[in-house]
Amino acid sequence: MTEQPMALMDALGALRRGLIIAGSAWLVAFAAVYGYAEALFRWLAEPMRQVLPQGSTMVFLTATEPFFTYLMLAAVAALVVSLPVILWQAWTLIMAAFPVRQKGLGFPFILVGCLAFCLGAYLGFFFVFPLIFSVLIHFGVDAGGINAMLSMGDYLDLALKMMLAFGLVFELPLVMFVLTGLGVADSAWFAARRKYMLIVAFIFGGVVTPGPDVFSQCSIAIPFVILYEIGILGARLARKPAGKPAPLSSLAKSPPPFIL
Repeated sequence: MTEQPMALMDALGALRRGLIIAGSAWLVAFAAVYGYAEALFRWLAEPMRQVLPQGSTMVFLTATEPFFTYLMLAAVAALVVSLPVILWQAWTLIMAAFPVRQKGLGFPFILVGCLAFCLGAYLGFFFVFPLIFSVLIHFGVDAGGINAMLSMGDYLDLALKMMLAFGLVFELPLVMFVLTGLGVADSAWFAARRKYMLIVAFIFGGVVTPGPDVFSQCSIAIPFVILYEIGILGARLARKPAGKPAPLSSLAKSPPPFIL
């Protein structure tokens, strides 16, 4: 009876240390990037300037909007800068739950996780977002007698939403690979739930994309489905030769050591 509470307290202590380290890394990164928030916003606004009609410009609707816009941008930029430390702490917690499995994958997990997130955010912002943004802007302007005047806060909200959504979607194969390597699931488990993930992909696309049109929804749902299939292939590569990994349904019967 005493081993389980002690294991739980150790896990909570590790979680606390991880949150403190990750939070400290984020604070340091935030202090470093806040001075560049205005330059970062000009860089992020470039796709908007390319599709806005002549004579249209960006505005702010309240006196505090520029300040909070730059504050939000610096916070997200700090999150990206501190991502290696955050993933490092996440991997430390994973190894606490599965201490004998896949110990040598820590550095590849951090490296691939950072690269996948940055690649997804880059593709989503510089290739997909300009197309959606152009369609939405011209839909309103082409109606006639209407000028486009965008708010700083609203534009940043759309841009960050697309970048974060694509960054997270590109993490999907890595998550599936790690879950398989840890014995939580296997490729057969993922493949059996393919039809459900198809529904999830389109729901997710409808929530995070700015437009209600089918094109906006498919712009993220299709990469989601493709990356899920890549994740299934990666799960087959991660399968342990010693035996079949335990499915997710078995976790309730045999929880990790620190779970009551």
